[in-house]
Amino acid sequence: MSNRLVLQELRDSNSSKFQVSEFILMGFPGIHSWQHWLSLPLALLYLLALSANILILIIINKEAALHQPMYYFLGILAVADIGLATTIMPKILAILWFNAKTISLLECFAQMYAIHCFVAMESSTFVCMAIDRYVAICQPLRYPSIVTESFVFKATGFMALRNSLCLISVPVLAAQRHYCSQNQIEHCLCSNLGVTSLSCDDRKINSINQVLLAWTLMGSDLGLIILSYALILHSVLKLNSPEAASKALSTCTSHLILILFFYTVIIVISITHSTGMRVPLIPVLLNVLHNVIPPALNPMVYALKNKELRQGLYKVLRLE
Repeated sequence: MSNRLVLQELRDSNSSKFQVSEFILMGFPGIHSWQHWLSLPLALLYLLALSANILILIIINKEAALHQPMYYFLGILAVADIGLATTIMPKILAILWFNAKTISLLECFAQMYAIHCFVAMESSTFVCMAIDRYVAICQPLRYPSIVTESFVFKATGFMALRNSLCLISVPVLAAQRHYCSQNQIEHCLCSNLGVTSLSCDDRKINSINQVLLAWTLMGSDLGLIILSYALILHSVLKLNSPEAASKALSTCTSHLILILFFYTVIIVISITHSTGMRVPLIPVLLNVLHNVIPPALNPMVYALKNKELRQGLYKVLRLE
Protein backbone atom coordinates (compact mmCIF):
# COMPACT_ATOMS: atom_id res chain seq x y z
CA MET A 1 0.00 0.00 0.00
CA SER A 2 2.80 2.39 0.95
CA ASN A 3 4.63 1.58 -2.31
CA ARG A 4 1.52 2.55 -4.25
CA LEU A 5 1.32 5.88 -2.43
CA VAL A 6 4.99 6.60 -3.19
CA LEU A 7 4.45 5.76 -6.86
CA GLN A 8 1.38 7.99 -6.97
CA GLU A 9 3.32 10.88 -5.40
CA LEU A 10 6.14 10.42 -7.91
CA ARG A 11 3.66 10.35 -10.77
CA ASP A 12 1.97 13.51 -9.52
CA SER A 13 5.29 15.32 -9.08
CA ASN A 14 6.40 14.26 -12.57
CA SER A 15 3.11 15.48 -14.07
CA SER A 16 3.45 18.89 -12.47
CA LYS A 17 7.09 19.02 -13.53
CA PHE A 18 6.32 18.30 -17.16
CA GLN A 19 3.35 20.62 -17.59
CA VAL A 20 3.38 21.63 -21.27
CA SER A 21 4.10 25.28 -22.10
CA GLU A 22 2.64 25.32 -25.62
CA PHE A 23 0.31 23.43 -27.92
CA ILE A 24 0.98 22.27 -31.45
CA LEU A 25 -1.87 22.77 -33.94
CA MET A 26 -1.39 19.92 -36.40
CA GLY A 27 -3.90 21.24 -38.95
CA PHE A 28 -6.40 19.08 -40.78
CA PRO A 29 -6.29 15.47 -39.49
CA GLY A 30 -5.49 12.75 -42.02
CA ILE A 31 -4.29 15.10 -44.78
CA HIS A 32 -1.18 16.70 -43.20
CA SER A 33 0.97 15.90 -46.25
CA TRP A 34 -1.15 17.91 -48.70
CA GLN A 35 -3.21 20.23 -46.47
CA HIS A 36 -1.23 23.26 -47.79
CA TRP A 37 -3.34 23.03 -50.96
CA LEU A 38 -6.32 24.19 -48.88
CA SER A 39 -4.57 27.50 -48.19
CA LEU A 40 -5.60 29.09 -51.51
CA PRO A 41 -9.41 28.61 -51.19
CA LEU A 42 -9.26 29.50 -47.49
CA ALA A 43 -7.20 32.65 -48.17
CA LEU A 44 -9.64 33.69 -50.91
CA LEU A 45 -12.60 33.12 -48.57
CA TYR A 46 -10.91 35.20 -45.88
CA LEU A 47 -10.15 38.07 -48.28
CA LEU A 48 -13.73 37.93 -49.56
CA ALA A 49 -15.10 38.00 -46.00
CA LEU A 50 -12.90 40.98 -45.05
CA SER A 51 -13.53 43.04 -48.18
CA ALA A 52 -17.29 42.33 -48.33
CA ASN A 53 -17.92 43.18 -44.68
CA ILE A 54 -15.73 46.30 -44.76
CA LEU A 55 -17.66 47.37 -47.87
CA ILE A 56 -20.97 46.83 -46.04
CA LEU A 57 -19.76 49.04 -43.17
CA ILE A 58 -18.64 51.77 -45.61
CA ILE A 59 -21.99 51.69 -47.45
CA ILE A 60 -24.01 51.91 -44.21
CA ASN A 61 -21.81 54.75 -42.95
CA LYS A 62 -21.96 56.80 -46.19
CA GLU A 63 -25.61 56.35 -47.16
CA ALA A 64 -27.97 58.44 -44.98
CA ALA A 65 -30.93 56.32 -46.18
CA LEU A 66 -29.34 53.30 -44.49
CA HIS A 67 -29.08 54.95 -41.07
CA GLN A 68 -31.85 52.74 -39.75
CA PRO A 69 -31.93 50.07 -36.99
CA MET A 70 -32.13 47.18 -39.49
CA TYR A 71 -28.88 48.29 -41.15
CA TYR A 72 -27.20 49.06 -37.82
CA PHE A 73 -27.76 45.43 -36.84
CA LEU A 74 -26.31 44.40 -40.20
CA GLY A 75 -23.26 46.56 -39.39
CA ILE A 76 -22.89 44.82 -36.00
CA LEU A 77 -23.10 41.45 -37.78
CA ALA A 78 -20.36 42.61 -40.19
CA VAL A 79 -18.07 43.58 -37.27
CA ALA A 80 -18.68 40.18 -35.61
CA ASP A 81 -17.96 38.43 -38.93
CA ILE A 82 -14.67 40.31 -39.39
CA GLY A 83 -13.68 39.51 -35.80
CA LEU A 84 -14.52 35.81 -36.13
CA ALA A 85 -12.67 35.32 -39.42
CA THR A 86 -9.63 37.29 -38.21
CA THR A 87 -9.46 35.31 -34.95
CA ILE A 88 -8.78 32.06 -36.79
CA MET A 89 -7.67 32.61 -40.39
CA PRO A 90 -4.22 34.26 -39.95
CA LYS A 91 -3.12 31.38 -37.69
CA ILE A 92 -4.55 28.72 -40.05
CA LEU A 93 -2.75 30.30 -43.03
CA ALA A 94 0.48 30.52 -40.97
CA ILE A 95 0.17 26.77 -40.28
CA LEU A 96 -0.44 25.94 -43.94
CA TRP A 97 2.16 28.33 -45.43
CA PHE A 98 4.96 28.52 -42.86
CA ASN A 99 4.37 25.40 -40.74
CA ALA A 100 3.94 27.74 -37.74
CA LYS A 101 2.10 25.16 -35.65
CA THR A 102 3.07 26.16 -32.12
CA ILE A 103 0.77 28.33 -30.02
CA SER A 104 1.25 29.30 -26.36
CA LEU A 105 -1.32 28.24 -23.79
CA LEU A 106 -2.35 31.87 -23.20
CA GLU A 107 -2.81 32.54 -26.95
CA CYS A 108 -4.75 29.30 -27.31
CA PHE A 109 -7.17 30.10 -24.46
CA ALA A 110 -7.55 33.68 -25.77
CA GLN A 111 -8.42 32.36 -29.25
CA MET A 112 -10.89 29.90 -27.73
CA TYR A 113 -12.63 32.74 -25.86
CA ALA A 114 -12.70 35.05 -28.90
CA ILE A 115 -14.22 32.34 -31.16
CA HIS A 116 -16.97 31.62 -28.63
CA CYS A 117 -17.70 35.35 -28.15
CA PHE A 118 -17.92 36.19 -31.86
CA VAL A 119 -20.09 33.15 -32.67
CA ALA A 120 -22.41 34.05 -29.78
CA MET A 121 -22.47 37.68 -30.99
CA GLU A 122 -23.58 36.53 -34.45
CA SER A 123 -26.32 34.45 -32.87
CA SER A 124 -27.47 37.38 -30.69
CA THR A 125 -27.50 39.73 -33.69
CA PHE A 126 -29.74 37.30 -35.60
CA VAL A 127 -32.16 37.48 -32.63
CA CYS A 128 -32.21 41.29 -32.81
CA MET A 129 -32.80 41.14 -36.57
CA ALA A 130 -35.70 38.72 -36.05
CA ILE A 131 -37.24 41.01 -33.39
CA ASP A 132 -36.75 43.99 -35.73
CA ARG A 133 -38.65 42.18 -38.51
CA TYR A 134 -41.36 41.04 -36.08
CA VAL A 135 -42.07 44.61 -34.93
CA ALA A 136 -41.86 45.98 -38.51
CA ILE A 137 -44.40 43.43 -39.84
CA CYS A 138 -46.66 42.71 -36.85
CA GLN A 139 -46.59 46.15 -35.14
CA PRO A 140 -45.80 48.54 -38.04
CA LEU A 141 -47.38 51.62 -36.42
CA ARG A 142 -45.34 51.16 -33.25
CA TYR A 143 -42.08 50.34 -35.07
CA PRO A 144 -40.60 53.91 -35.01
CA SER A 145 -41.21 54.20 -31.26
CA ILE A 146 -39.98 50.69 -30.33
CA VAL A 147 -36.99 50.03 -32.61
CA THR A 148 -35.03 53.23 -32.14
CA GLU A 149 -31.30 54.02 -32.14
CA SER A 150 -31.47 53.78 -28.35
CA PHE A 151 -32.92 50.26 -28.68
CA VAL A 152 -30.04 49.26 -30.99
CA PHE A 153 -27.46 50.69 -28.56
CA LYS A 154 -29.00 48.97 -25.51
CA ALA A 155 -29.49 45.65 -27.31
CA THR A 156 -25.87 45.70 -28.55
CA GLY A 157 -24.56 46.51 -25.06
CA PHE A 158 -26.64 43.74 -23.51
CA MET A 159 -25.50 41.20 -26.14
CA ALA A 160 -21.83 42.07 -25.69
CA LEU A 161 -22.08 41.95 -21.88
CA ARG A 162 -24.06 38.69 -21.84
CA ASN A 163 -21.71 36.89 -24.19
CA SER A 164 -18.43 38.15 -22.70
CA LEU A 165 -19.45 37.33 -19.11
CA CYS A 166 -21.14 33.97 -19.75
CA LEU A 167 -18.39 32.65 -22.00
CA ILE A 168 -15.41 33.57 -19.80
CA SER A 169 -16.02 30.23 -18.06
CA VAL A 170 -14.87 28.34 -21.21
CA PRO A 171 -11.18 29.45 -21.22
CA VAL A 172 -11.05 29.68 -17.40
CA LEU A 173 -12.11 26.03 -16.97
CA ALA A 174 -9.83 24.95 -19.84
CA ALA A 175 -6.88 26.72 -18.19
CA GLN A 176 -7.55 24.87 -14.93
CA ARG A 177 -6.98 21.49 -16.56
CA HIS A 178 -3.54 19.90 -16.26
CA TYR A 179 -1.70 19.30 -19.56
CA CYS A 180 1.17 17.02 -18.65
CA SER A 181 2.05 14.92 -21.71
CA GLN A 182 0.16 15.37 -24.97
CA ASN A 183 0.27 18.81 -26.59
CA GLN A 184 -0.59 18.02 -30.23
CA ILE A 185 -4.07 19.20 -31.23
CA GLU A 186 -5.55 17.54 -34.32
CA HIS A 187 -7.14 20.82 -35.40
CA CYS A 188 -6.35 24.18 -37.00
CA LEU A 189 -7.72 26.18 -34.08
CA CYS A 190 -8.09 25.98 -30.31
CA SER A 191 -11.54 24.46 -29.89
CA ASN A 192 -12.65 23.85 -26.31
CA LEU A 193 -13.18 20.09 -26.64
CA GLY A 194 -10.07 19.64 -28.80
CA VAL A 195 -7.83 21.31 -26.20
CA THR A 196 -9.36 19.81 -23.05
CA SER A 197 -9.22 16.30 -24.55
CA LEU A 198 -5.42 16.53 -24.05
CA SER A 199 -5.67 17.10 -20.30
CA CYS A 200 -4.47 14.45 -17.84
CA ASP A 201 -7.23 15.06 -15.29
CA ASP A 202 -11.03 14.82 -15.32
CA ARG A 203 -12.59 17.17 -17.89
CA LYS A 204 -16.24 16.35 -17.19
CA ILE A 205 -16.91 19.87 -15.87
CA ASN A 206 -15.71 21.33 -19.21
CA SER A 207 -18.10 19.14 -21.20
CA ILE A 208 -21.03 19.96 -18.88
CA ASN A 209 -20.24 23.68 -19.10
CA GLN A 210 -20.09 23.51 -22.92
CA VAL A 211 -23.49 21.78 -23.10
CA LEU A 212 -25.09 24.21 -20.62
CA LEU A 213 -23.80 27.25 -22.53
CA ALA A 214 -24.98 25.80 -25.84
CA TRP A 215 -28.49 25.30 -24.48
CA THR A 216 -28.75 28.56 -22.53
CA LEU A 217 -27.17 30.91 -25.09
CA MET A 218 -27.62 29.34 -28.53
CA GLY A 219 -30.77 27.48 -27.50
CA SER A 220 -32.50 30.58 -26.15
CA ASP A 221 -31.43 32.61 -29.21
CA LEU A 222 -32.78 29.99 -31.61
CA GLY A 223 -36.01 29.74 -29.59
CA LEU A 224 -36.58 33.51 -29.80
CA ILE A 225 -35.86 33.49 -33.54
CA ILE A 226 -38.34 30.65 -34.15
CA LEU A 227 -40.97 32.41 -32.02
CA SER A 228 -40.47 35.71 -33.89
CA TYR A 229 -40.82 34.13 -37.32
CA ALA A 230 -43.79 31.99 -36.20
CA LEU A 231 -45.58 35.21 -35.12
CA ILE A 232 -44.56 36.88 -38.40
CA LEU A 233 -45.93 33.96 -40.41
CA HIS A 234 -49.16 33.97 -38.37
CA SER A 235 -49.57 37.70 -38.98
CA VAL A 236 -48.80 37.44 -42.72
CA LEU A 237 -51.24 34.58 -43.26
CA LYS A 238 -54.05 36.80 -41.94
CA LEU A 239 -53.43 39.36 -44.69
CA ASN A 240 -56.11 39.30 -47.38
CA SER A 241 -53.78 40.49 -50.15
CA PRO A 242 -51.30 37.86 -51.48
CA GLU A 243 -49.12 40.72 -52.80
CA ALA A 244 -48.90 42.33 -49.36
CA ALA A 245 -48.08 38.97 -47.79
CA SER A 246 -45.38 38.32 -50.39
CA LYS A 247 -43.88 41.78 -49.86
CA ALA A 248 -43.84 41.31 -46.08
CA LEU A 249 -42.14 37.92 -46.32
CA SER A 250 -39.59 39.14 -48.88
CA THR A 251 -38.05 41.42 -46.24
CA CYS A 252 -37.31 38.30 -44.15
CA THR A 253 -35.82 36.00 -46.79
CA SER A 254 -32.21 37.19 -46.44
CA HIS A 255 -32.39 36.80 -42.65
CA LEU A 256 -33.87 33.32 -42.92
CA ILE A 257 -31.23 32.10 -45.42
CA LEU A 258 -28.37 33.19 -43.14
CA ILE A 259 -30.05 31.95 -39.95
CA LEU A 260 -30.78 28.51 -41.44
CA PHE A 261 -27.19 28.13 -42.66
CA PHE A 262 -25.68 29.37 -39.38
CA TYR A 263 -27.66 27.11 -37.03
CA THR A 264 -27.75 24.08 -39.35
CA VAL A 265 -23.94 23.94 -39.48
CA ILE A 266 -23.69 24.39 -35.68
CA ILE A 267 -26.08 21.46 -35.16
CA VAL A 268 -24.16 19.30 -37.67
CA ILE A 269 -20.81 20.13 -35.97
CA SER A 270 -22.30 19.25 -32.55
CA ILE A 271 -23.61 15.90 -33.84
CA THR A 272 -20.32 14.96 -35.53
CA HIS A 273 -18.37 15.78 -32.34
CA SER A 274 -20.73 13.94 -30.00
CA THR A 275 -20.91 10.80 -32.13
CA GLY A 276 -17.11 10.68 -32.53
CA MET A 277 -16.89 10.21 -36.29
CA ARG A 278 -14.33 7.80 -37.70
CA VAL A 279 -13.22 10.51 -40.12
CA PRO A 280 -12.08 13.37 -37.81
CA LEU A 281 -11.36 15.57 -40.84
CA ILE A 282 -15.09 16.20 -41.38
CA PRO A 283 -15.90 17.96 -38.05
CA VAL A 284 -12.61 19.90 -38.20
CA LEU A 285 -13.24 21.07 -41.76
CA LEU A 286 -16.86 21.95 -40.93
CA ASN A 287 -15.69 23.90 -37.89
CA VAL A 288 -13.21 25.95 -39.94
CA LEU A 289 -15.65 26.56 -42.80
CA HIS A 290 -18.39 27.60 -40.39
CA ASN A 291 -16.08 30.34 -39.09
CA VAL A 292 -15.20 31.69 -42.55
CA ILE A 293 -18.10 30.94 -44.95
CA PRO A 294 -20.85 32.90 -43.09
CA PRO A 295 -18.65 36.05 -42.88
CA ALA A 296 -18.15 35.79 -46.66
CA LEU A 297 -21.76 34.81 -47.38
CA ASN A 298 -23.69 37.26 -45.17
CA PRO A 299 -22.86 40.52 -47.05
CA MET A 300 -23.54 38.92 -50.47
CA VAL A 301 -26.95 37.58 -49.44
CA TYR A 302 -27.98 40.99 -48.08
CA ALA A 303 -26.60 42.85 -51.09
CA LEU A 304 -28.50 40.57 -53.48
CA LYS A 305 -31.77 40.63 -51.53
CA ASN A 306 -31.89 44.25 -50.34
CA LYS A 307 -32.63 46.99 -52.85
CA GLU A 308 -31.46 49.91 -50.66
CA LEU A 309 -28.18 48.18 -49.89
CA ARG A 310 -27.68 47.37 -53.56
CA GLN A 311 -28.21 51.01 -54.52
CA GLY A 312 -25.75 52.07 -51.83
CA LEU A 313 -23.23 49.58 -53.22
CA TYR A 314 -23.62 51.02 -56.73
CA LYS A 315 -23.04 54.54 -55.40
CA VAL A 316 -19.95 53.59 -53.40
CA LEU A 317 -18.52 51.72 -56.40
CA ARG A 318 -19.61 54.65 -58.65
CA LEU A 319 -21.65 52.43 -60.92
CA GLU A 320 -24.46 54.94 -61.11
